[in-house]
Amino acid sequence: MWWFLPCILGFIRLYLDGVKVLLYQLFNRSFSLPDLPKQNGKVAIVTGGTRGMGYEISRHLVSLDMHVVIAGNEEQEGLAVVKKIREELNHGKVEFMYLDLASLTSVRHFVQRYKAKGLPLHILVNNAGVMLVPERRTDDGFELHFGLNYLGHFLLTNLLLDVLKKSGKPGKCSRIVIMSSATHYGGRLTLDDLQGRMCYSAHGAYAQSKLALLMFSYHLQDQLWVRGDPVTVNAVDPGMVDTALYDNLSSPAQLAKKPFAKLLFRTPAEGASTAIYAAAASELEGIGGLYLYNGRKTESSALSYNERLQSKLWKESCALVGLQ
Repeated sequence: MWWFLPCILGFIRLYLDGVKVLLYQLFNRSFSLPDLPKQNGKVAIVTGGTRGMGYEISRHLVSLDMHVVIAGNEEQEGLAVVKKIREELNHGKVEFMYLDLASLTSVRHFVQRYKAKGLPLHILVNNAGVMLVPERRTDDGFELHFGLNYLGHFLLTNLLLDVLKKSGKPGKCSRIVIMSSATHYGGRLTLDDLQGRMCYSAHGAYAQSKLALLMFSYHLQDQLWVRGDPVTVNAVDPGMVDTALYDNLSSPAQLAKKPFAKLLFRTPAEGASTAIYAAAASELEGIGGLYLYNGRKTESSALSYNERLQSKLWKESCALVGLQ
């Protein structure tokens, strides 16, 4: 009986966090983007950039004259989105490249193909993710939330770090933007069971993946600062946004969500605003190690600042993806 308790607690914590966010969104306006400077000559990669918040981030960065590479695992959808953005904006550079974050081989192939283009990289937005999916494994045998949301982005970021470092310079740092979530507050990190084999909970797995991303962002920024590299890392929380991520909610939860979605949930454009701000705002030049919610610096969970756990997670992640 006791082995099942963590699953129940993970479920309860996630929905309590959701209620808190919805109450905040009910009484507080969504962050409005300020005028952002043009980004001529800069290149960005946006994972999961074909729909929802990822699409809004990609479209806005293109509108700022940035060359945007949309990375996703649906090629026809990606090509259609590229065409749509080009027609809508009548200018700008945008292209699609295939990337399946649930496959470490695909991540490595993506990086090889990107580097073969000879492009710099000034902005990396780690946006793609899945939520509350039934228990599944990635191509490499990892639990899907942990493998796709976290490990895929962990490997992608590390393999692109050399390009990001070369593209940045003092006063014009390259930027990494990592999409976390308020669900991280209820997340727990069990290093001896990161794959949830002892007791699988989709709610707990999703919260753990978002906590892991946040701890990754803090630890990576610390490493970059120590070496004096011109790269900043910030994590963002989009709030509760009406996107396809909620398609995996249980039937009762889906019914409960529908009447409130338009009133309480953010639109994809509103949810994307903080990530766009982190990617392009001049006032964030050279500033990293932040957790941003609704356009403001916010305190993340006490657990997320645990440097000892951050370091252990980093080492374990390197071992899992085959990095030295």
